[in-house]
Amino acid sequence: MKFVDEITIHVCGGRGGNGCMSFRREKYRPNGGPDGGNGGRGGSVVLKATSNLQSLADFEQRRRFAAENGSHGEGNAKNGAAGRTTTLSVPCGTLVYDAEDGEGVADLVEEGDTFVAAMGGRGGRGNRVFASSARRAPRFSEKGERGEERSLRLELKLIADIGLIGLPNAGKSSILAAVSNAAPKIADYPFTTLSPNLGVLKTDTDAVVLADIPGLIEGASSDKGLGISFLRHIERTRLLLHVLDLSSCGADDVMRDFFVVRSELKQYDPELEKRPCVVVGNKMDLCGNPAIYSDLAARFSAQGMDFMTTSALSGENISTLAMRIMEFSLAHPRPKGFVRMFADCRTIGIDEMKQGRTKDKVQIISLPGGSFRVLHARLEKAAERYDMSQSENVARFSSLLRKYRVEELLAEAGAVSGSSVSVGRTEFDFYPDKYED
Repeated sequence: MKFVDEITIHVCGGRGGNGCMSFRREKYRPNGGPDGGNGGRGGSVVLKATSNLQSLADFEQRRRFAAENGSHGEGNAKNGAAGRTTTLSVPCGTLVYDAEDGEGVADLVEEGDTFVAAMGGRGGRGNRVFASSARRAPRFSEKGERGEERSLRLELKLIADIGLIGLPNAGKSSILAAVSNAAPKIADYPFTTLSPNLGVLKTDTDAVVLADIPGLIEGASSDKGLGISFLRHIERTRLLLHVLDLSSCGADDVMRDFFVVRSELKQYDPELEKRPCVVVGNKMDLCGNPAIYSDLAARFSAQGMDFMTTSALSGENISTLAMRIMEFSLAHPRPKGFVRMFADCRTIGIDEMKQGRTKDKVQIISLPGGSFRVLHARLEKAAERYDMSQSENVARFSSLLRKYRVEELLAEAGAVSGSSVSVGRTEFDFYPDKYED
């Protein structure tokens, strides 16, 4: 399967069902009270992390997802059914960003972590809800709200305990195959691995996930070669295995290869330089100068790193490497994660929030062509929910407009009789009331 670690999808919550306007009509009870039921809430679109996936390739063919709408309310006080939730499975380690502003919204780390990507709309209320001692026969109901709609960018950072890094053709895939159950593509040429491979090293009590990261080259942090598209996959690892090719038989050549990759890691993320690291000299079977082993061990010891030699081909020291990996895993267990909401880039103070609520101002925007738009949260919500085909709802909405002095504000903005005015998605013609002095 093709490896995909970044993709953009569009999600839409279901619309809430409309409330019903109905009156009870039975034999011998021709004037029964209001009995219109409420509409059901629209279904939501939910992202759920699963360890059964290792790629976002399932979203390649289909990128738009909508949840089910809620059912409409009915007479005899029957409420509509809620729409079914649409659950989308994503790999553990998926980060979710708002595609429009790039703001991070969720980090799905552990199996079963969920994030509501698009909330379903609330159902409209039926006329029986509005019945009271003062209003015994309400002849209006509400429409259901639209569900949330947004575009999201999904980015995968693999959840692996151990990351194998190194230059192309250093033997990372061979080591992965030797110590785990993985079966990566292996060949004697650079860039055999074009996407990360995962393997699992199991014992009776533990299982460690290893990730073979495609070969890095000088300039990878600037997106050369395979570049930063795969560097992100080592950010969550607990231990790095830096694989070096010993076939050159020169200690200086090996150290140069080491510092090339080390420099790219530092430029990409300085924190990676602090990550525990074991240096593995591979291809012992091709090294004609075993005397360099002690020299290399001394040089890496000066760097504060362990050094060991292996041959993935012959299997020499592979069991020792596997044992070292398991010992590290037991000594440094992976902490359990959770759904982490990203912090808002812009922090709004409490005083600013209170000020915004108390002002509650109506804004009038003049549009090209002589039309006007009214901006106000409560008015826009009312315009969305009120069914304007019902005369009492028209009266209720007109009462709200008077309450917020919308007519006067429109006149001050230059609106005249017949001007087009929009509130949310509702449009109407402006005809001001005439008052006599």
